[in-house]
Amino acid sequence: MTSKDQAPAEKDRASGRAGRDLRAAITVGLSLVALVLASLFWIKDLFVVVVAAALVVAAIEITRAVATAGIKVPLIPVLVGGFTMQFVAFYDGMDTAAAVMALTVIATMAWRLRDGADGFLRDATAGIFLLSYLFLMGTFVQRMLAEDDGQWRIVAFILVTISSDIGGYAAGVLFGKHPMAPTISPKKSWEGFTGSMIASVAAGIGIVVFALDGPWWAGLVLGIAGVCFATLGDLCESLIKRDVGIKDMGDLLPGHGGLMDRLDSLIAVAPVAYLVMYLLV
Repeated sequence: MTSKDQAPAEKDRASGRAGRDLRAAITVGLSLVALVLASLFWIKDLFVVVVAAALVVAAIEITRAVATAGIKVPLIPVLVGGFTMQFVAFYDGMDTAAAVMALTVIATMAWRLRDGADGFLRDATAGIFLLSYLFLMGTFVQRMLAEDDGQWRIVAFILVTISSDIGGYAAGVLFGKHPMAPTISPKKSWEGFTGSMIASVAAGIGIVVFALDGPWWAGLVLGIAGVCFATLGDLCESLIKRDVGIKDMGDLLPGHGGLMDRLDSLIAVAPVAYLVMYLLV
């Protein structure tokens, strides 16, 4: 094999069968985990800022993505209101966060008034969608964090979601043959979904039993719910990207795409993880 042949082969191995730059993906992934753990266990309040900032970046990425389809999101009120919701949810509770959200909905529509009637419903709806899809979901993360054992509840929520992604990726690459949703996400397979289920359930049982002192069956429920909602979150974001004709939400994270490409599963799992742990643990 010549040096010219070796270079593409080495590039293919580094990228893996799923087409991503594995070295960059692993490096970035480990860095994100380190940031989350450091903020979570060093100063609990700092994690509130990390979540709020991540949601702001994700909102900007989605706004830029949908702009390619002619949608102009009233971004300023969405960011201000959504950012505020995170702190209010952590320090005061969901009642006040809901009030802030309601005021932000009105502010979003009012902000869009200055551009006239053409596209008003489209743009205002997109802003309210962002507020719900990102920042409302984020408030459930803040409520998990606010519990006495909040750090470990966050770890459980993230671990179940990441395990679903890793298990699905590994099983899909090794065994994937039967597409789950070929018109939405061609690479997602039923074999990958099975791998997600096995990994997420194992992680759920382990973290609930050993870190949260809860019953094993609560971890089982958390794992199953996590897989189902993580998969739905991934499919929904894939459809959003297909709708506006893009591959990734951005290029902020080498090997991953945009930050939103890593948050899609987490924001979908957040409310169900909160509910399962609130009721069962």
